[in-house]
Amino acid sequence: MMYWIVFAFFTTAETLTDIVLSWFPFYFELKIAFVIWLLSPYTKGSSVLYRKFVHPTLSNKEKEIDEYITQARDKSYETMMRVGKRGLNLAANAAVTAAAKGQGVLSEKLRSFSMQDLTLIRDEDALPLQGPDGAPRARPRSPDGKDSPISF
Repeated sequence: MMYWIVFAFFTTAETLTDIVLSWFPFYFELKIAFVIWLLSPYTKGSSVLYRKFVHPTLSNKEKEIDEYITQARDKSYETMMRVGKRGLNLAANAAVTAAAKGQGVLSEKLRSFSMQDLTLIRDEDALPLQGPDGAPRARPRSPDGKDSPISF
């Protein structure tokens, strides 16, 4: 574990300083030698660096690190709750929109059937109404004395 912690610090520092240091002669060879020194069980380079620099720094900053972890946990909980609420609202709005559009399509289908039925009734109204004996019948009237829009 000491190796990976030291290697992570090395990689971070190398990423930031690589542009400037890569111009020095034998830079890449020195970098390879340093990584081998870190890895080697004979030199125990990562153990030396960890015990001399990393562990004392982490021990001194332990309370601050714990506070940052607590703050990060609280903020992540708040963020997840906020994102979750937004996601649920988005899903609910999408469901309502889909239902409204679906209802509109359904009502259009039903309305089109109704319009066809009314068209058939109008076509029947255009023909003179005849009784069983072939004599024309009077158009039905509503109670107020006006012509009824629907024929029976």
